Amino acid sequence: MTYSIIGRDGRTGEIGVAVASRFFACGALVPHVGPRTAVATQAFVNPLWGVEGLRRLEAGEMAGEVLADFVARDGGQAIRQCHMMDATGRIAAHTGADCVDWAGHRTGGDHSVAGNMLVGQAVIDATFETFADRNDLDLPHRLLAAMRAGEAAGGDRRGRQAAGLKVHRGQAYAHLDLRVDDHGDPLSELDRLLDVAAERYLHLVDALPTEEDFSGATDRAPIDAAIVADERRRREAGRASRSLARPGGV
Repeated sequence: MTYSIIGRDGRTGEIGVAVASRFFACGALVPHVGPRTAVATQAFVNPLWGVEGLRRLEAGEMAGEVLADFVARDGGQAIRQCHMMDATGRIAAHTGADCVDWAGHRTGGDHSVAGNMLVGQAVIDATFETFADRNDLDLPHRLLAAMRAGEAAGGDRRGRQAAGLKVHRGQAYAHLDLRVDDHGDPLSELDRLLDVAAERYLHLVDALPTEEDFSGATDRAPIDAAIVADERRRREAGRASRSLARPGGV
């Protein structure tokens, strides 16, 4: 019912998951991301593979050991699909023997892709190879570009409905966490949300407290100045806001 990608940016240390499916709110169940690790659990989804897996990976366990334990313990492992990346960048993946065709996965040095109920292997390959090729992009846009390439190759054979994108920057809270739960073109909507996030939201998130700096930025002036400067650059480039927000009282 789903295809997803886990990716890490070796330059920044960011780690994230993107997912798309003809399944309502796939972003609520599939991606599990922490400061250094990530899990995507899908097919006949067992969310505990994500919750427990993320906890154990963040504690330092190896991806292969964690995944092997889940397969051994879960009586439904034949209908599960999962891939994960541990804190050292090692990747493990499992596609159960009874996952609905086409189903499979592909792993690499800094990313992995898995999917089921797809039109074919081309979806996995296009997603995987686009991520590898687009290291000119920041991680959120790179993940989204990879997912759109997979969709262009056929995507979920049942159609489109939902998508999600979650990225962490070394903190327990997400730097970016976007979901499209019910939409005819969810990846395009995710692209719009990512663009709107850059207008104001990401300027604020970049200034939030961290484990290393408990107070974070306490002066709003530099944040507001960055937002104004970004708005000016957008106007000069002829780029209108894609936000659907409206002022109060209208």
